Amino acid sequence: MRQLTLKPIIRYALIILLIIIISGLIFIQFTNNYIVVVLVLLTEYLILMMMLHYVFDKYVKPIKKATDTLDELVKGNFSARMHHPVTGSMASLLMKINKLARSLSELSFNEKIHAEQLSTVIENIQSGLILVDEKGYIHLVNKNFLHIFGKTEKDYVGYLYYDVLENDTLHKTIQQTFLYEQNVKDSIIISNQTKQYFEVIGAPIFDDRNMLKGGILVLYDITELKKLERMRKDFVANVSHELKTPITSIRGFSETLLEEDINDKDTARHFLSIINEESKRLQMLIQDLLTLSRLEKEDSQVRLSKVNLIKIIEEVIQVLNIHLEQKEIAFKVNVPKELIFMAELTSVKQIMINLLENAIHYTPKGGEVRIHAVDEEEFIHIIVKDTGIGIPAESLSRIFERFYRVDKARSRNTGGTGLGLAIVKHIVELHQGKIEVESEVDVGTTFHIYFPK
Repeated sequence: MRQLTLKPIIRYALIILLIIIISGLIFIQFTNNYIVVVLVLLTEYLILMMMLHYVFDKYVKPIKKATDTLDELVKGNFSARMHHPVTGSMASLLMKINKLARSLSELSFNEKIHAEQLSTVIENIQSGLILVDEKGYIHLVNKNFLHIFGKTEKDYVGYLYYDVLENDTLHKTIQQTFLYEQNVKDSIIISNQTKQYFEVIGAPIFDDRNMLKGGILVLYDITELKKLERMRKDFVANVSHELKTPITSIRGFSETLLEEDINDKDTARHFLSIINEESKRLQMLIQDLLTLSRLEKEDSQVRLSKVNLIKIIEEVIQVLNIHLEQKEIAFKVNVPKELIFMAELTSVKQIMINLLENAIHYTPKGGEVRIHAVDEEEFIHIIVKDTGIGIPAESLSRIFERFYRVDKARSRNTGGTGLGLAIVKHIVELHQGKIEVESEVDVGTTFHIYFPK
């Protein structure tokens, strides 16, 4: 481009120089004074130089600067600008080049921002993602995909997917995505330290001419959804079972009373007492289900007020004292009378009833139940401890699940619904608190409840 710019100037300079030489030779024919000839030639030469300088400064320099600027733009340096002061037609050219440079700079900046935003989104989405071109080569994997399979980026990028992806379902999903050129859905299970469930979706990528350019594979973690689905099924099965037992008893004994002529009043009374107990059990179950449903609502809130723990414990003991006396269980309380904190009164009472009922039910005759409370720096720490049968270590993590029973037969005989501890946990968490448990078989169980101040 520079050679094309300078050639016309050099050509014109040579032509003018040739004209000067010819004019000098002609002038010599009319005079023998060589000094005059030399002066004339020098004058013409100076005029030529001034003309060339003018042309060079006005045209050649701007064109050279424009050429240099365009070279920089071609190289990707979009910050290049022309600052040479010019007027006339060249000024318009320079302004257009600078405008082009600014437009390219803005376009480059916007593309860079978009690329960074896209990269940020890809790297931070909670799903695994992999990009494959139409030939099957992997171009991109995000960190979640690498985390799922415990690999690094260099294990995938640049390789054919069927050489490095070790899961047959992923192979099939990519193949079907390319074959049918439409979204394909499947699922996989990955067992590392824990079992994880993933929904796999393959989506084709097309260019402007609607030609297939590759595909994206996305892995959505649906482990929690599977867990919730299992819990829902278990919950329905457990509710059905828990409802079936008392209803079967009520129906059986009521039919016996209706269909058979029972003259023995003691037998009839016994049947009626069973019906009454099963009705109470059914009522308790329904009440606990309603309570749990209320606590699990997203908009569920607690109404805070000043709570005196010792007064609540005294009220609960009045209700449960008959069971303590029947089993000759020693009940000890170590709670400061002045201990007052902010909580929902009925909820704290529900916690105490559920925990103390459990402690009494699972503590053998002659055992001991203790309640201790401490005003700590950030929490009110309540401890409920018994000398009962204890909970096996493998069951500790599940005792707050709905309907979970360590010993199903024994638990049902105690009259519980299997929802008590689930209710306790929800109440504590609604208060932004926490509950912990420690237990040893044949030694006892201790519950720690922490209410924030």
